[in-house]
Amino acid sequence: MQTASTIARLTLLAVGVAGALAAADANAAAFQLKENSAKGLGRAFAGSASAPDDASIIVNNPAGMRQLDGRQVQFDASAVSFSAEFKGAGRNAGPTGPGTGTAISGGDGGDAGKIAAIPAAYFHTPIGEKAHFGVSLSVPYGFATKYDTDWVGRYSGTRTEMETVDLGFSASYDVNPYVSFGASVFVERMNMELRNAIDFGAIMAQSRVPGYAPGSADGSLKVKGDNNEIGWTVGGLFSPDENTHIGISYRSKVEHKITDGDATFDVPTGPKTVLAAARPGWFVDTKGRATVTLPASATLSVTHQVNDRLLIAADVTRTAWSTAFDSVTIDYDSNQANSVLNFSYRDTTFASIGADYKVNDKLTLRGGLAYDQTPTTDAHRDVRVPDTTRKWVTLGMSYATSEKMEFNLGYLHIFAKDPNVTATSDTGNVVRGKYDVVGDVLAASINYKF
Repeated sequence: MQTASTIARLTLLAVGVAGALAAADANAAAFQLKENSAKGLGRAFAGSASAPDDASIIVNNPAGMRQLDGRQVQFDASAVSFSAEFKGAGRNAGPTGPGTGTAISGGDGGDAGKIAAIPAAYFHTPIGEKAHFGVSLSVPYGFATKYDTDWVGRYSGTRTEMETVDLGFSASYDVNPYVSFGASVFVERMNMELRNAIDFGAIMAQSRVPGYAPGSADGSLKVKGDNNEIGWTVGGLFSPDENTHIGISYRSKVEHKITDGDATFDVPTGPKTVLAAARPGWFVDTKGRATVTLPASATLSVTHQVNDRLLIAADVTRTAWSTAFDSVTIDYDSNQANSVLNFSYRDTTFASIGADYKVNDKLTLRGGLAYDQTPTTDAHRDVRVPDTTRKWVTLGMSYATSEKMEFNLGYLHIFAKDPNVTATSDTGNVVRGKYDVVGDVLAASINYKF
Protein backbone atom coordinates (compact mmCIF):
# COMPACT_ATOMS: atom_id res chain seq x y z
CA MET A 1 0.00 0.00 0.00
CA GLN A 2 2.79 2.42 0.91
CA THR A 3 6.08 2.30 -0.95
CA ALA A 4 9.23 1.69 1.06
CA SER A 5 10.97 4.69 -0.45
CA THR A 6 8.24 7.11 0.63
CA ILE A 7 8.16 5.79 4.19
CA ALA A 8 11.94 5.72 4.53
CA ARG A 9 12.24 9.39 3.70
CA LEU A 10 9.82 10.31 6.49
CA THR A 11 11.77 9.00 9.45
CA LEU A 12 12.39 11.30 12.36
CA LEU A 13 16.15 11.02 12.45
CA ALA A 14 16.47 11.76 8.75
CA VAL A 15 14.29 14.85 8.87
CA GLY A 16 15.50 15.95 12.29
CA VAL A 17 19.22 15.69 11.68
CA ALA A 18 18.79 17.33 8.29
CA GLY A 19 17.07 20.23 9.97
CA ALA A 20 19.78 20.60 12.59
CA LEU A 21 22.56 20.68 10.06
CA ALA A 22 20.72 23.23 7.95
CA ALA A 23 20.04 25.51 10.92
CA ALA A 24 21.66 28.93 10.88
CA ASP A 25 22.89 31.22 13.57
CA ALA A 26 22.13 34.93 13.51
CA ASN A 27 25.76 35.94 13.77
CA ALA A 28 27.98 33.16 12.43
CA ALA A 29 28.01 30.94 9.35
CA ALA A 30 25.47 28.11 9.70
CA PHE A 31 25.32 27.16 13.40
CA GLN A 32 28.93 28.12 14.18
CA LEU A 33 29.36 30.53 17.10
CA LYS A 34 32.21 33.00 17.50
CA GLU A 35 30.94 34.58 20.71
CA ASN A 36 33.67 33.63 23.16
CA SER A 37 34.89 37.12 24.12
CA ALA A 38 33.24 40.50 24.79
CA LYS A 39 36.52 42.25 24.02
CA GLY A 40 36.94 40.32 20.76
CA LEU A 41 33.33 40.97 19.74
CA GLY A 42 33.92 44.72 20.08
CA ARG A 43 36.44 44.59 17.21
CA ALA A 44 34.49 41.96 15.18
CA PHE A 45 36.93 39.28 16.40
CA ALA A 46 39.74 40.82 14.36
CA GLY A 47 42.95 39.75 16.08
CA SER A 48 41.23 36.73 17.66
CA ALA A 49 44.42 34.66 17.35
CA SER A 50 47.01 37.41 17.80
CA ALA A 51 45.74 40.27 20.00
CA PRO A 52 47.12 40.81 23.53
CA ASP A 53 45.31 40.94 26.88
CA ASP A 54 42.31 38.72 26.04
CA ALA A 55 42.17 35.28 27.66
CA SER A 56 39.89 33.93 24.90
CA ILE A 57 43.09 33.43 22.91
CA ILE A 58 43.44 30.21 24.96
CA VAL A 59 40.67 28.80 22.70
CA ASN A 60 41.41 30.69 19.50
CA ASN A 61 45.19 30.17 19.40
CA PRO A 62 46.89 28.57 22.42
CA ALA A 63 50.28 29.86 21.26
CA GLY A 64 48.97 33.36 21.96
CA MET A 65 49.10 32.80 25.72
CA ARG A 66 52.46 34.56 25.46
CA GLN A 67 50.34 37.72 25.17
CA LEU A 68 48.68 37.20 28.57
CA ASP A 69 50.00 38.96 31.65
CA GLY A 70 50.50 36.50 34.52
CA ARG A 71 47.89 34.37 36.26
CA GLN A 72 44.32 35.40 35.47
CA VAL A 73 40.71 34.35 35.11
CA GLN A 74 38.13 35.71 32.68
CA PHE A 75 34.37 35.23 32.49
CA ASP A 76 32.36 36.17 29.39
CA ALA A 77 28.64 36.11 28.64
CA SER A 78 26.93 36.99 25.35
CA ALA A 79 23.19 37.58 24.90
CA VAL A 80 22.19 36.73 21.33
CA SER A 81 18.89 38.16 20.09
CA PHE A 82 17.81 36.47 16.87
CA SER A 83 14.52 37.12 15.10
CA ALA A 84 13.22 35.22 12.05
CA GLU A 85 9.69 36.02 10.88
CA PHE A 86 8.28 34.19 7.88
CA LYS A 87 5.82 35.52 5.31
CA GLY A 88 4.57 33.12 2.68
CA ALA A 89 2.31 30.18 1.92
CA GLY A 90 2.39 26.49 1.16
CA ARG A 91 0.68 23.91 -0.96
CA ASN A 92 0.23 20.17 -0.53
CA ALA A 93 1.21 17.53 -3.03
CA GLY A 94 -1.13 17.26 -5.99
CA PRO A 95 -1.74 14.96 -8.92
CA THR A 96 1.05 16.56 -10.95
CA GLY A 97 3.70 16.65 -8.22
CA PRO A 98 4.86 18.41 -5.04
CA GLY A 99 3.16 21.69 -4.23
CA THR A 100 0.45 21.36 -6.88
CA GLY A 101 -2.41 20.49 -4.57
CA THR A 102 -4.50 22.32 -2.01
CA ALA A 103 -3.24 25.15 0.19
CA ILE A 104 -1.59 24.10 3.45
CA SER A 105 -3.51 25.37 6.46
CA GLY A 106 -1.79 27.33 9.22
CA GLY A 107 -0.20 30.66 9.97
CA ASP A 108 3.28 32.11 9.57
CA GLY A 109 4.60 30.40 12.71
CA GLY A 110 5.34 33.48 14.82
CA ASP A 111 8.87 34.64 15.54
CA ALA A 112 11.04 31.54 15.27
CA GLY A 113 13.99 33.23 16.98
CA LYS A 114 14.79 33.78 20.62
CA ILE A 115 17.19 35.42 23.05
CA ALA A 116 19.89 33.01 24.19
CA ALA A 117 22.88 33.27 26.52
CA ILE A 118 26.33 32.00 25.50
CA PRO A 119 28.87 31.62 28.34
CA ALA A 120 32.66 31.33 28.27
CA ALA A 121 35.31 31.08 30.99
CA TYR A 122 39.12 30.98 31.01
CA PHE A 123 42.04 30.41 33.37
CA HIS A 124 45.70 31.08 32.53
CA THR A 125 48.91 30.63 34.45
CA PRO A 126 52.55 30.87 33.38
CA ILE A 127 54.81 27.90 34.09
CA GLY A 128 58.31 29.12 34.57
CA GLU A 129 59.58 31.77 32.19
CA LYS A 130 58.61 30.22 28.83
CA ALA A 131 55.66 27.86 29.26
CA HIS A 132 51.95 28.52 29.75
CA PHE A 133 48.90 26.51 30.78
CA GLY A 134 45.25 27.37 30.20
CA VAL A 135 41.77 25.97 30.81
CA SER A 136 38.71 27.05 28.84
CA LEU A 137 34.96 26.53 28.70
CA SER A 138 33.26 27.66 25.48
CA VAL A 139 30.27 27.06 23.18
CA PRO A 140 31.52 26.81 19.56
CA TYR A 141 28.27 25.64 17.96
CA GLY A 142 24.64 26.12 18.87
CA PHE A 143 21.22 27.22 17.76
CA ALA A 144 17.55 27.15 18.81
CA THR A 145 14.36 27.97 16.90
CA LYS A 146 10.72 27.27 17.60
CA TYR A 147 7.64 27.73 15.41
CA ASP A 148 3.96 27.39 16.22
CA THR A 149 3.17 23.68 15.86
CA ASP A 150 0.37 24.35 13.33
CA TRP A 151 2.28 26.74 11.08
CA VAL A 152 2.24 26.44 7.30
CA GLY A 153 5.79 25.01 7.17
CA ARG A 154 5.34 22.45 9.95
CA TYR A 155 6.19 19.50 7.69
CA SER A 156 9.70 20.94 7.22
CA GLY A 157 10.32 21.82 10.87
CA THR A 158 8.74 23.05 14.10
CA ARG A 159 11.61 23.05 16.58
CA THR A 160 15.41 22.89 16.48
CA GLU A 161 17.79 22.87 19.42
CA MET A 162 21.48 22.15 19.07
CA GLU A 163 24.36 22.98 21.38
CA THR A 164 27.98 21.99 21.92
CA VAL A 165 30.05 22.78 25.00
CA ASP A 166 33.85 22.43 24.99
CA LEU A 167 36.08 21.94 28.02
CA GLY A 168 39.64 22.56 26.85
CA PHE A 169 43.17 22.26 28.23
CA SER A 170 45.92 24.26 26.54
CA ALA A 171 49.69 24.50 26.73
CA SER A 172 52.24 26.63 24.92
CA TYR A 173 55.98 27.22 24.79
CA ASP A 174 57.83 30.44 23.95
CA VAL A 175 60.85 29.57 21.85
CA ASN A 176 61.97 33.18 22.30
CA PRO A 177 60.18 36.55 22.74
CA TYR A 178 59.15 36.44 19.07
CA VAL A 179 58.08 32.82 18.41
CA SER A 180 55.61 30.64 20.34
CA PHE A 181 53.81 27.38 19.65
CA GLY A 182 50.80 25.91 21.43
CA ALA A 183 48.19 23.16 21.40
CA SER A 184 44.84 22.39 23.02
CA VAL A 185 42.83 19.26 23.62
CA PHE A 186 39.11 19.65 24.30
CA VAL A 187 36.22 17.40 25.23
CA GLU A 188 33.09 18.40 23.34
CA ARG A 189 29.55 17.61 24.47
CA MET A 190 26.85 17.79 21.79
CA ASN A 191 23.08 17.75 22.46
CA MET A 192 20.27 18.09 19.97
CA GLU A 193 16.48 17.94 19.93
CA LEU A 194 14.47 18.36 16.74
CA ARG A 195 10.80 18.22 15.86
CA ASN A 196 8.53 18.46 12.82
CA ALA A 197 5.11 17.34 11.64
CA ILE A 198 4.44 14.40 9.32
CA ASP A 199 1.62 14.55 6.77
CA PHE A 200 0.17 11.07 7.25
CA GLY A 201 -2.88 12.24 5.29
CA ALA A 202 -0.63 12.56 2.23
CA ILE A 203 0.93 9.15 2.87
CA MET A 204 -2.51 7.50 3.06
CA ALA A 205 -3.75 9.37 -0.01
CA GLN A 206 -0.70 8.29 -1.99
CA SER A 207 -1.56 4.72 -0.94
CA ARG A 208 -5.14 5.30 -2.17
CA VAL A 209 -6.68 4.68 1.24
CA PRO A 210 -10.24 6.09 1.15
CA GLY A 211 -11.07 9.07 3.35
CA TYR A 212 -7.62 10.66 3.43
CA ALA A 213 -6.17 13.71 1.69
CA PRO A 214 -2.96 15.73 2.18
CA GLY A 215 -3.16 17.67 5.42
CA SER A 216 -6.04 15.60 6.83
CA ALA A 217 -4.07 13.53 9.37
CA ASP A 218 -0.99 15.12 10.90
CA GLY A 219 1.46 13.28 13.13
CA SER A 220 4.71 14.46 14.61
CA LEU A 221 8.37 13.50 14.91
CA LYS A 222 10.89 14.16 17.67
CA VAL A 223 14.55 13.22 17.85
CA LYS A 224 16.96 13.57 20.74
CA GLY A 225 20.63 12.63 20.75
CA ASP A 226 23.89 13.43 22.46
CA ASN A 227 27.55 12.49 22.28
CA ASN A 228 30.94 13.29 23.79
CA GLU A 229 34.00 13.54 21.56
CA ILE A 230 37.58 14.84 21.64
CA GLY A 231 39.10 17.49 19.36
CA TRP A 232 42.23 19.57 19.22
CA THR A 233 43.66 22.94 18.22
CA VAL A 234 47.23 23.87 17.28
CA GLY A 235 48.72 27.27 16.63
CA GLY A 236 51.72 29.55 16.38
CA LEU A 237 52.34 33.20 17.24
CA PHE A 238 55.07 35.05 15.36
CA SER A 239 56.19 38.59 16.20
CA PRO A 240 58.45 40.31 13.65
CA ASP A 241 58.83 43.09 16.22
CA GLU A 242 57.37 44.04 19.57
CA ASN A 243 54.43 45.84 17.95
CA THR A 244 53.36 43.30 15.30
CA HIS A 245 51.96 39.83 15.97
CA ILE A 246 50.86 37.19 13.47
CA GLY A 247 48.78 34.27 14.69
CA ILE A 248 48.02 31.06 12.82
CA SER A 249 45.71 28.42 14.27
CA TYR A 250 43.93 25.27 13.15
CA ARG A 251 40.95 23.65 14.88
CA SER A 252 40.28 20.01 14.04
CA LYS A 253 37.00 18.63 12.81
CA VAL A 254 35.04 16.73 15.45
CA GLU A 255 33.22 13.57 14.44
CA HIS A 256 30.25 12.90 16.72
CA LYS A 257 28.97 9.35 16.44
CA ILE A 258 25.47 9.28 17.89
CA THR A 259 24.88 5.62 18.74
CA ASP A 260 21.90 5.87 21.08
CA GLY A 261 19.59 8.51 19.61
CA ASP A 262 15.87 8.39 20.39
CA ALA A 263 13.29 8.69 17.60
CA THR A 264 9.70 9.21 18.75
CA PHE A 265 6.68 9.09 16.42
CA ASP A 266 3.14 10.34 17.07
CA VAL A 267 0.97 8.59 14.47
CA PRO A 268 -2.83 9.07 14.21
CA THR A 269 -4.84 5.93 14.98
CA GLY A 270 -6.10 5.26 11.46
CA PRO A 271 -2.74 5.53 9.68
CA LYS A 272 -1.04 3.62 12.50
CA THR A 273 -3.27 0.59 11.95
CA VAL A 274 -2.86 0.62 8.17
CA LEU A 275 0.91 1.18 8.21
CA ALA A 276 1.47 -1.47 10.88
CA ALA A 277 0.01 -4.04 8.53
CA ALA A 278 1.69 -2.71 5.40
CA ARG A 279 5.14 -2.11 6.92
CA PRO A 280 5.64 -3.80 10.30
CA GLY A 281 8.25 -2.00 12.39
CA TRP A 282 7.99 1.30 10.51
CA PHE A 283 7.01 4.61 12.16
CA VAL A 284 7.59 3.16 15.61
CA ASP A 285 9.69 4.59 18.41
CA THR A 286 13.25 3.41 17.89
CA LYS A 287 16.93 4.00 18.50
CA GLY A 288 19.16 5.24 15.73
CA ARG A 289 22.73 6.01 14.74
CA ALA A 290 24.21 8.89 12.80
CA THR A 291 27.60 10.55 12.46
CA VAL A 292 27.54 14.35 12.65
CA THR A 293 30.89 15.94 11.78
CA LEU A 294 31.57 19.50 12.88
CA PRO A 295 33.98 21.20 10.48
CA ALA A 296 37.67 22.03 10.75
CA SER A 297 38.74 25.65 10.46
CA ALA A 298 41.97 27.62 9.96
CA THR A 299 42.60 31.22 11.00
CA LEU A 300 45.20 33.82 10.02
CA SER A 301 45.25 36.76 12.40
CA VAL A 302 47.35 39.95 12.47
CA THR A 303 47.60 42.66 15.15
CA HIS A 304 49.69 45.83 14.94
CA GLN A 305 50.24 48.43 17.66
CA VAL A 306 50.45 51.66 15.65
CA ASN A 307 51.33 53.85 18.63
CA ASP A 308 50.66 54.09 22.35
CA ARG A 309 46.95 54.61 21.72
CA LEU A 310 45.95 52.84 18.49
CA LEU A 311 45.88 49.10 17.75
CA ILE A 312 44.63 47.70 14.45
CA ALA A 313 43.82 44.05 13.68
CA ALA A 314 42.51 41.73 10.97
CA ASP A 315 41.33 38.12 10.77
CA VAL A 316 40.57 35.63 8.02
CA THR A 317 39.04 32.23 8.84
CA ARG A 318 38.33 29.45 6.38
CA THR A 319 35.86 26.75 7.52
CA ALA A 320 35.76 23.37 5.75
CA TRP A 321 32.00 22.75 5.71
CA SER A 322 32.00 20.83 2.41
CA THR A 323 33.87 17.82 3.76
CA ALA A 324 31.81 17.78 6.95
CA PHE A 325 28.31 18.23 5.49
CA ASP A 326 28.37 16.81 2.00
CA SER A 327 26.13 13.96 3.16
CA VAL A 328 25.11 12.09 6.32
CA THR A 329 23.86 8.51 6.54
CA ILE A 330 21.20 7.59 9.11
CA ASP A 331 20.98 3.98 10.33
CA TYR A 332 17.86 2.89 12.23
CA ASP A 333 17.37 0.08 14.71
CA SER A 334 13.84 -0.48 13.40
CA ASN A 335 12.94 -2.02 10.05
CA GLN A 336 13.12 1.29 8.24
CA ALA A 337 15.78 1.61 5.57
CA ASN A 338 18.85 3.81 5.99
CA SER A 339 18.62 7.38 4.76
CA VAL A 340 21.36 9.32 3.00
CA LEU A 341 21.03 13.06 3.54
CA ASN A 342 22.67 15.32 0.98
CA PHE A 343 23.51 18.84 2.20
CA SER A 344 26.01 20.12 -0.35
CA TYR A 345 27.44 22.69 2.07
CA ARG A 346 30.24 24.83 0.67
CA ASP A 347 33.40 26.03 2.41
CA THR A 348 33.16 29.54 3.83
CA THR A 349 35.31 32.58 4.51
CA PHE A 350 35.00 34.93 7.48
CA ALA A 351 36.98 38.18 7.31
CA SER A 352 37.13 41.09 9.74
CA ILE A 353 39.03 44.26 10.54
CA GLY A 354 38.99 46.14 13.82
CA ALA A 355 40.74 48.69 15.99
CA ASP A 356 41.27 49.66 19.65
CA TYR A 357 41.78 53.24 20.75
CA LYS A 358 43.14 53.83 24.24
CA VAL A 359 41.53 57.02 25.55
CA ASN A 360 43.48 56.91 28.82
CA ASP A 361 44.95 54.37 31.22
CA LYS A 362 41.48 53.17 32.21
CA LEU A 363 39.26 53.47 29.13
CA THR A 364 39.68 51.83 25.71
CA LEU A 365 37.19 52.10 22.84
CA ARG A 366 36.98 49.70 19.91
CA GLY A 367 35.07 48.91 16.74
CA GLY A 368 35.06 46.50 13.83
CA LEU A 369 33.56 45.34 10.53
CA ALA A 370 33.15 41.77 9.30
CA TYR A 371 31.98 39.70 6.33
CA ASP A 372 30.52 36.29 7.21
CA GLN A 373 29.77 33.92 4.32
CA THR A 374 27.04 31.30 4.59
CA PRO A 375 27.73 27.65 3.61
CA THR A 376 24.19 27.24 2.27
CA THR A 377 22.93 27.99 -1.22
CA ASP A 378 19.48 28.87 -2.54
CA ALA A 379 18.92 25.24 -3.50
CA HIS A 380 19.56 23.98 0.03
CA ARG A 381 18.23 26.75 2.31
CA ASP A 382 16.07 25.34 5.11
CA VAL A 383 13.04 26.70 6.99
CA ARG A 384 14.45 25.65 10.35
CA VAL A 385 16.11 29.05 10.04
CA PRO A 386 17.27 30.47 6.74
CA ASP A 387 20.98 31.13 6.70
CA THR A 388 22.35 33.93 4.58
CA THR A 389 25.64 35.75 4.10
CA ARG A 390 25.80 38.69 6.49
CA LYS A 391 27.80 41.77 7.36
CA TRP A 392 28.67 42.93 10.86
CA VAL A 393 29.18 46.26 12.57
CA THR A 394 30.55 46.10 16.10
CA LEU A 395 31.41 48.47 18.95
CA GLY A 396 33.03 47.89 22.31
CA MET A 397 34.85 49.30 25.30
CA SER A 398 37.08 48.25 28.19
CA TYR A 399 37.36 49.89 31.59
CA ALA A 400 40.16 48.97 34.00
CA THR A 401 39.24 49.69 37.60
CA SER A 402 42.75 48.73 38.68
CA GLU A 403 45.86 46.98 37.39
CA LYS A 404 44.22 43.68 38.31
CA MET A 405 40.61 44.06 37.17
CA GLU A 406 39.08 44.99 33.81
CA PHE A 407 35.47 45.07 32.56
CA ASN A 408 34.53 44.76 28.87
CA LEU A 409 31.41 45.38 26.80
CA GLY A 410 30.78 44.54 23.16
CA TYR A 411 27.86 45.03 20.77
CA LEU A 412 27.23 43.47 17.36
CA HIS A 413 24.53 44.22 14.78
CA ILE A 414 23.90 42.04 11.75
CA PHE A 415 23.03 43.36 8.28
CA ALA A 416 21.60 40.67 5.98
CA LYS A 417 19.32 40.41 2.98
CA ASP A 418 15.94 38.85 3.70
CA PRO A 419 16.38 35.33 2.28
CA ASN A 420 13.85 33.51 0.14
CA VAL A 421 13.02 29.92 1.00
CA THR A 422 11.40 27.14 -1.00
CA ALA A 423 11.25 23.93 1.03
CA THR A 424 9.74 20.62 -0.03
CA SER A 425 8.92 17.90 2.47
CA ASP A 426 9.23 14.22 1.65
CA THR A 427 5.43 13.98 1.29
CA GLY A 428 5.43 16.72 -1.34
CA ASN A 429 4.31 19.65 0.81
CA VAL A 430 5.94 22.84 -0.48
CA VAL A 431 6.31 26.07 1.48
CA ARG A 432 7.53 29.27 -0.19
CA GLY A 433 8.21 32.65 1.29
CA LYS A 434 10.64 35.19 2.63
CA TYR A 435 12.10 35.77 6.08
CA ASP A 436 12.71 39.02 7.90
CA VAL A 437 15.95 38.23 9.75
CA VAL A 438 17.41 40.46 12.46
CA GLY A 439 20.35 39.74 14.77
CA ASP A 440 22.02 41.57 17.65
CA VAL A 441 24.52 40.50 20.30
CA LEU A 442 25.44 42.19 23.57
CA ALA A 443 28.44 40.76 25.44
CA ALA A 444 30.12 41.51 28.76
CA SER A 445 33.18 40.13 30.54
CA ILE A 446 35.39 40.54 33.57
CA ASN A 447 39.10 39.78 33.70
CA TYR A 448 40.95 39.46 37.01
CA LYS A 449 44.72 39.02 37.42
CA PHE A 450 46.12 37.54 40.64
